[in-house]
Parts: sequence; structure tokens; C-alpha cells
Amino acid sequence: MGHKVVVFDISVVRALWETRVKKHKARQRKEAERLERSALEKIKEEWDFVAECRRKGIPQAQYCKNGFVDTSTRLLDKMERDSLARERSQAKGEARRSSSFVFELCGEHWKELPDSLKEQTHLKEWHISSTLIQVIPTYIELFQAMRILDLPKNQISHLPAEIGRLKNLRELNVSFNRLTNIPAALGDCASLERLDFSGNLELTELPFELSNLKQVTFVDISANKFSSVPICVLRMCSLQWLDISSNSLSDLPQDIDRLEELQSFLLYKNKLTYLPYALLNLKKLSLLVVSGDHLVEFPSALCDGSSPLKFVSLMDNPITKPEHEDADEIQESEQDRQHFDKEFMKVYIEDLKERESVPSYTTKVSFSLQL
Repeated sequence: MGHKVVVFDISVVRALWETRVKKHKARQRKEAERLERSALEKIKEEWDFVAECRRKGIPQAQYCKNGFVDTSTRLLDKMERDSLARERSQAKGEARRSSSFVFELCGEHWKELPDSLKEQTHLKEWHISSTLIQVIPTYIELFQAMRILDLPKNQISHLPAEIGRLKNLRELNVSFNRLTNIPAALGDCASLERLDFSGNLELTELPFELSNLKQVTFVDISANKFSSVPICVLRMCSLQWLDISSNSLSDLPQDIDRLEELQSFLLYKNKLTYLPYALLNLKKLSLLVVSGDHLVEFPSALCDGSSPLKFVSLMDNPITKPEHEDADEIQESEQDRQHFDKEFMKVYIEDLKERESVPSYTTKVSFSLQL
């Protein structure tokens, strides 16, 4: 007696199999979507992020916000960008130091420039900082190829008139020295683009001859004793950055709108009681930093949404000077405080710009900050 054999059409078997495979893949896809939305997957993502941060040495304070892990900060990408930026900066610094056209000097053991310097008239840059040098020699006029004079944090009390013969000079930084005046001959350096006289504490005016500097885009005269915006600055038609903070300004000139290219204006730590409506005519102005201690009147349009201006109002918190300090100690400590203020504001403004690049960040800023 034979057995019964059931015979199926092969096409029917294949169709059944394909249906089962499709259902299985659909279940897998749904499960993957469920896991992706689940808290477990979020915890795993945060744990992986924390582990990577720890591996790269990032402090917990940077990736935790109010006790929670903040993976939206993209710290790893930022750290990598910062690392690459540092490497590029170091490479540039090494290239500059190895250049035969650059002269560098640093350290308090230097009280005067080396005699051999006068023979190196091919130099294009001087970078002299944190020395006890008081005098810039008159033979500086021999350096006709000079592009950059970077002389911060020395003891320089006088600039020679011969500096006006450097026709190719583009940058002059004599910040945090002991200057009480600026030579009028500097107005002959028609190629100048950047001027930094900040932190000299005793500067009260700039020579009118600086009005000839039509290519200047950056002026920093903060931490001095200016009672008004110098006339020569108002005539610098290409000016984009003006820092006149930490001075003795009680008002601004009504023709401040002559500076049509001005983009950043730093006025904090002055004695301003009002801001002129002429500021509204500065169509390119994007950053205005003032102190609100004495302000009683300012154009409301500076704070509304009608312009791209970031208006920042600071509250000053003056540091009292200790008693029984001699004049040199007082000046040195005041310079240190002003230097700290400048470094703080530099970092703060950089942070503002970084936050501005984030789409969700509001470009209008108005608040108080203790300085």
C-alpha cells in the first residue's frame, strides 16, 4: 500500500516565503525605530559621548549643563577645530620666528635694543614685548621695509618723530606702555591700517595730523584719559572698529555718524549720560558696548528689532585702589587691571560672535554685566 504525497506548486511556496521575509523585515524595522526613540538608546548615546569626552580630556563641566549631559554642544567637533587652529597658529609662529625679516624680543632682562639691530634694515616686522625698554631709537627711519611695529607691554615713554618716515608701515601697537603723547609725524604713514594706543593711562589727545590716515580700519585708545573722541579719529573715513572704553568721556560728538563704515564701537567705563540719535545713522554698526551706570537717555531704536545691532549694556564695578602704594605700583596695578578687562572683553565678544553663528541665537542682546 503506497503513501500519499502532497505536491505544491513551487511558485506558491516562494510567494509564502517572500511574504514571511517581508513581515520579518518590517518587524525589525519597527523595532529599530522603537529603540531609536527609546530612553535606552538616548542613554547609550549620552554614555558614548561622555566616554569620548573623557578619553579626549574634556572637563565634565563643559559637557554637563544643570547636571545633564548636553550632547548638542558638539564639543568634540569644537575641540578638534580648536586643536587644528592651535596647530596652524603654532606653525605660523614657527614660520615667523624662522623668517629673516622678523625681529623678536621679550623679557625684562632687556633694557635697550641690541646695537646690531641698526644694521638689519631689511627687517619688515618688530615684535618687542614685556621688556624694560624705554626708548625707540631715531635710527628706526632706516627700516623702510617695515610693515608691523608690535611693541606692547614695555616701558616706552616716547616715540621718535622719525617714525613718520616709515611709508610702508601698516600696523602700530604701542599698548600698555608709558606714552603721554603721539608724534604728529605719524600722520605721514599713509599706509597705516591698525593703531593701538590702549593702556598708556595718560594719553589725553591725538594730533590732528592723524586725520591724513584714510586707510585705518582699527583704532584702540582705551584705558587712557580722553575726555572726547579725537577729531582726527572722526576723519578716518575707513574706520570699522573703535575702542575708546575706560576713558573720561561725558558725551559723544553729534557728528559721530561721520564714521559711516563703523561696525564695532566700545564705550564702556566712561561717564556718558546719553547716547546721541546720530548713532542710528551708522547703518553698518553691529556692536555697541556701553556702561549703563550714568545713562539716562538713549535712542530706544538701539534696543528694538529694527536693526541688526547687538546692544550690550554693562554695569561698572570699580576696584578701589589699595592705600600706601607709590606711583609706579599704582600705575602697574592699574595697567594690569585694564589689561585683564581688555582680555575679558575680547573673549566675551568672540563668544558673542560664536553664539551669533548658531541659528537659534537671537542677534539682539541687552543686559547688565558686572565688570
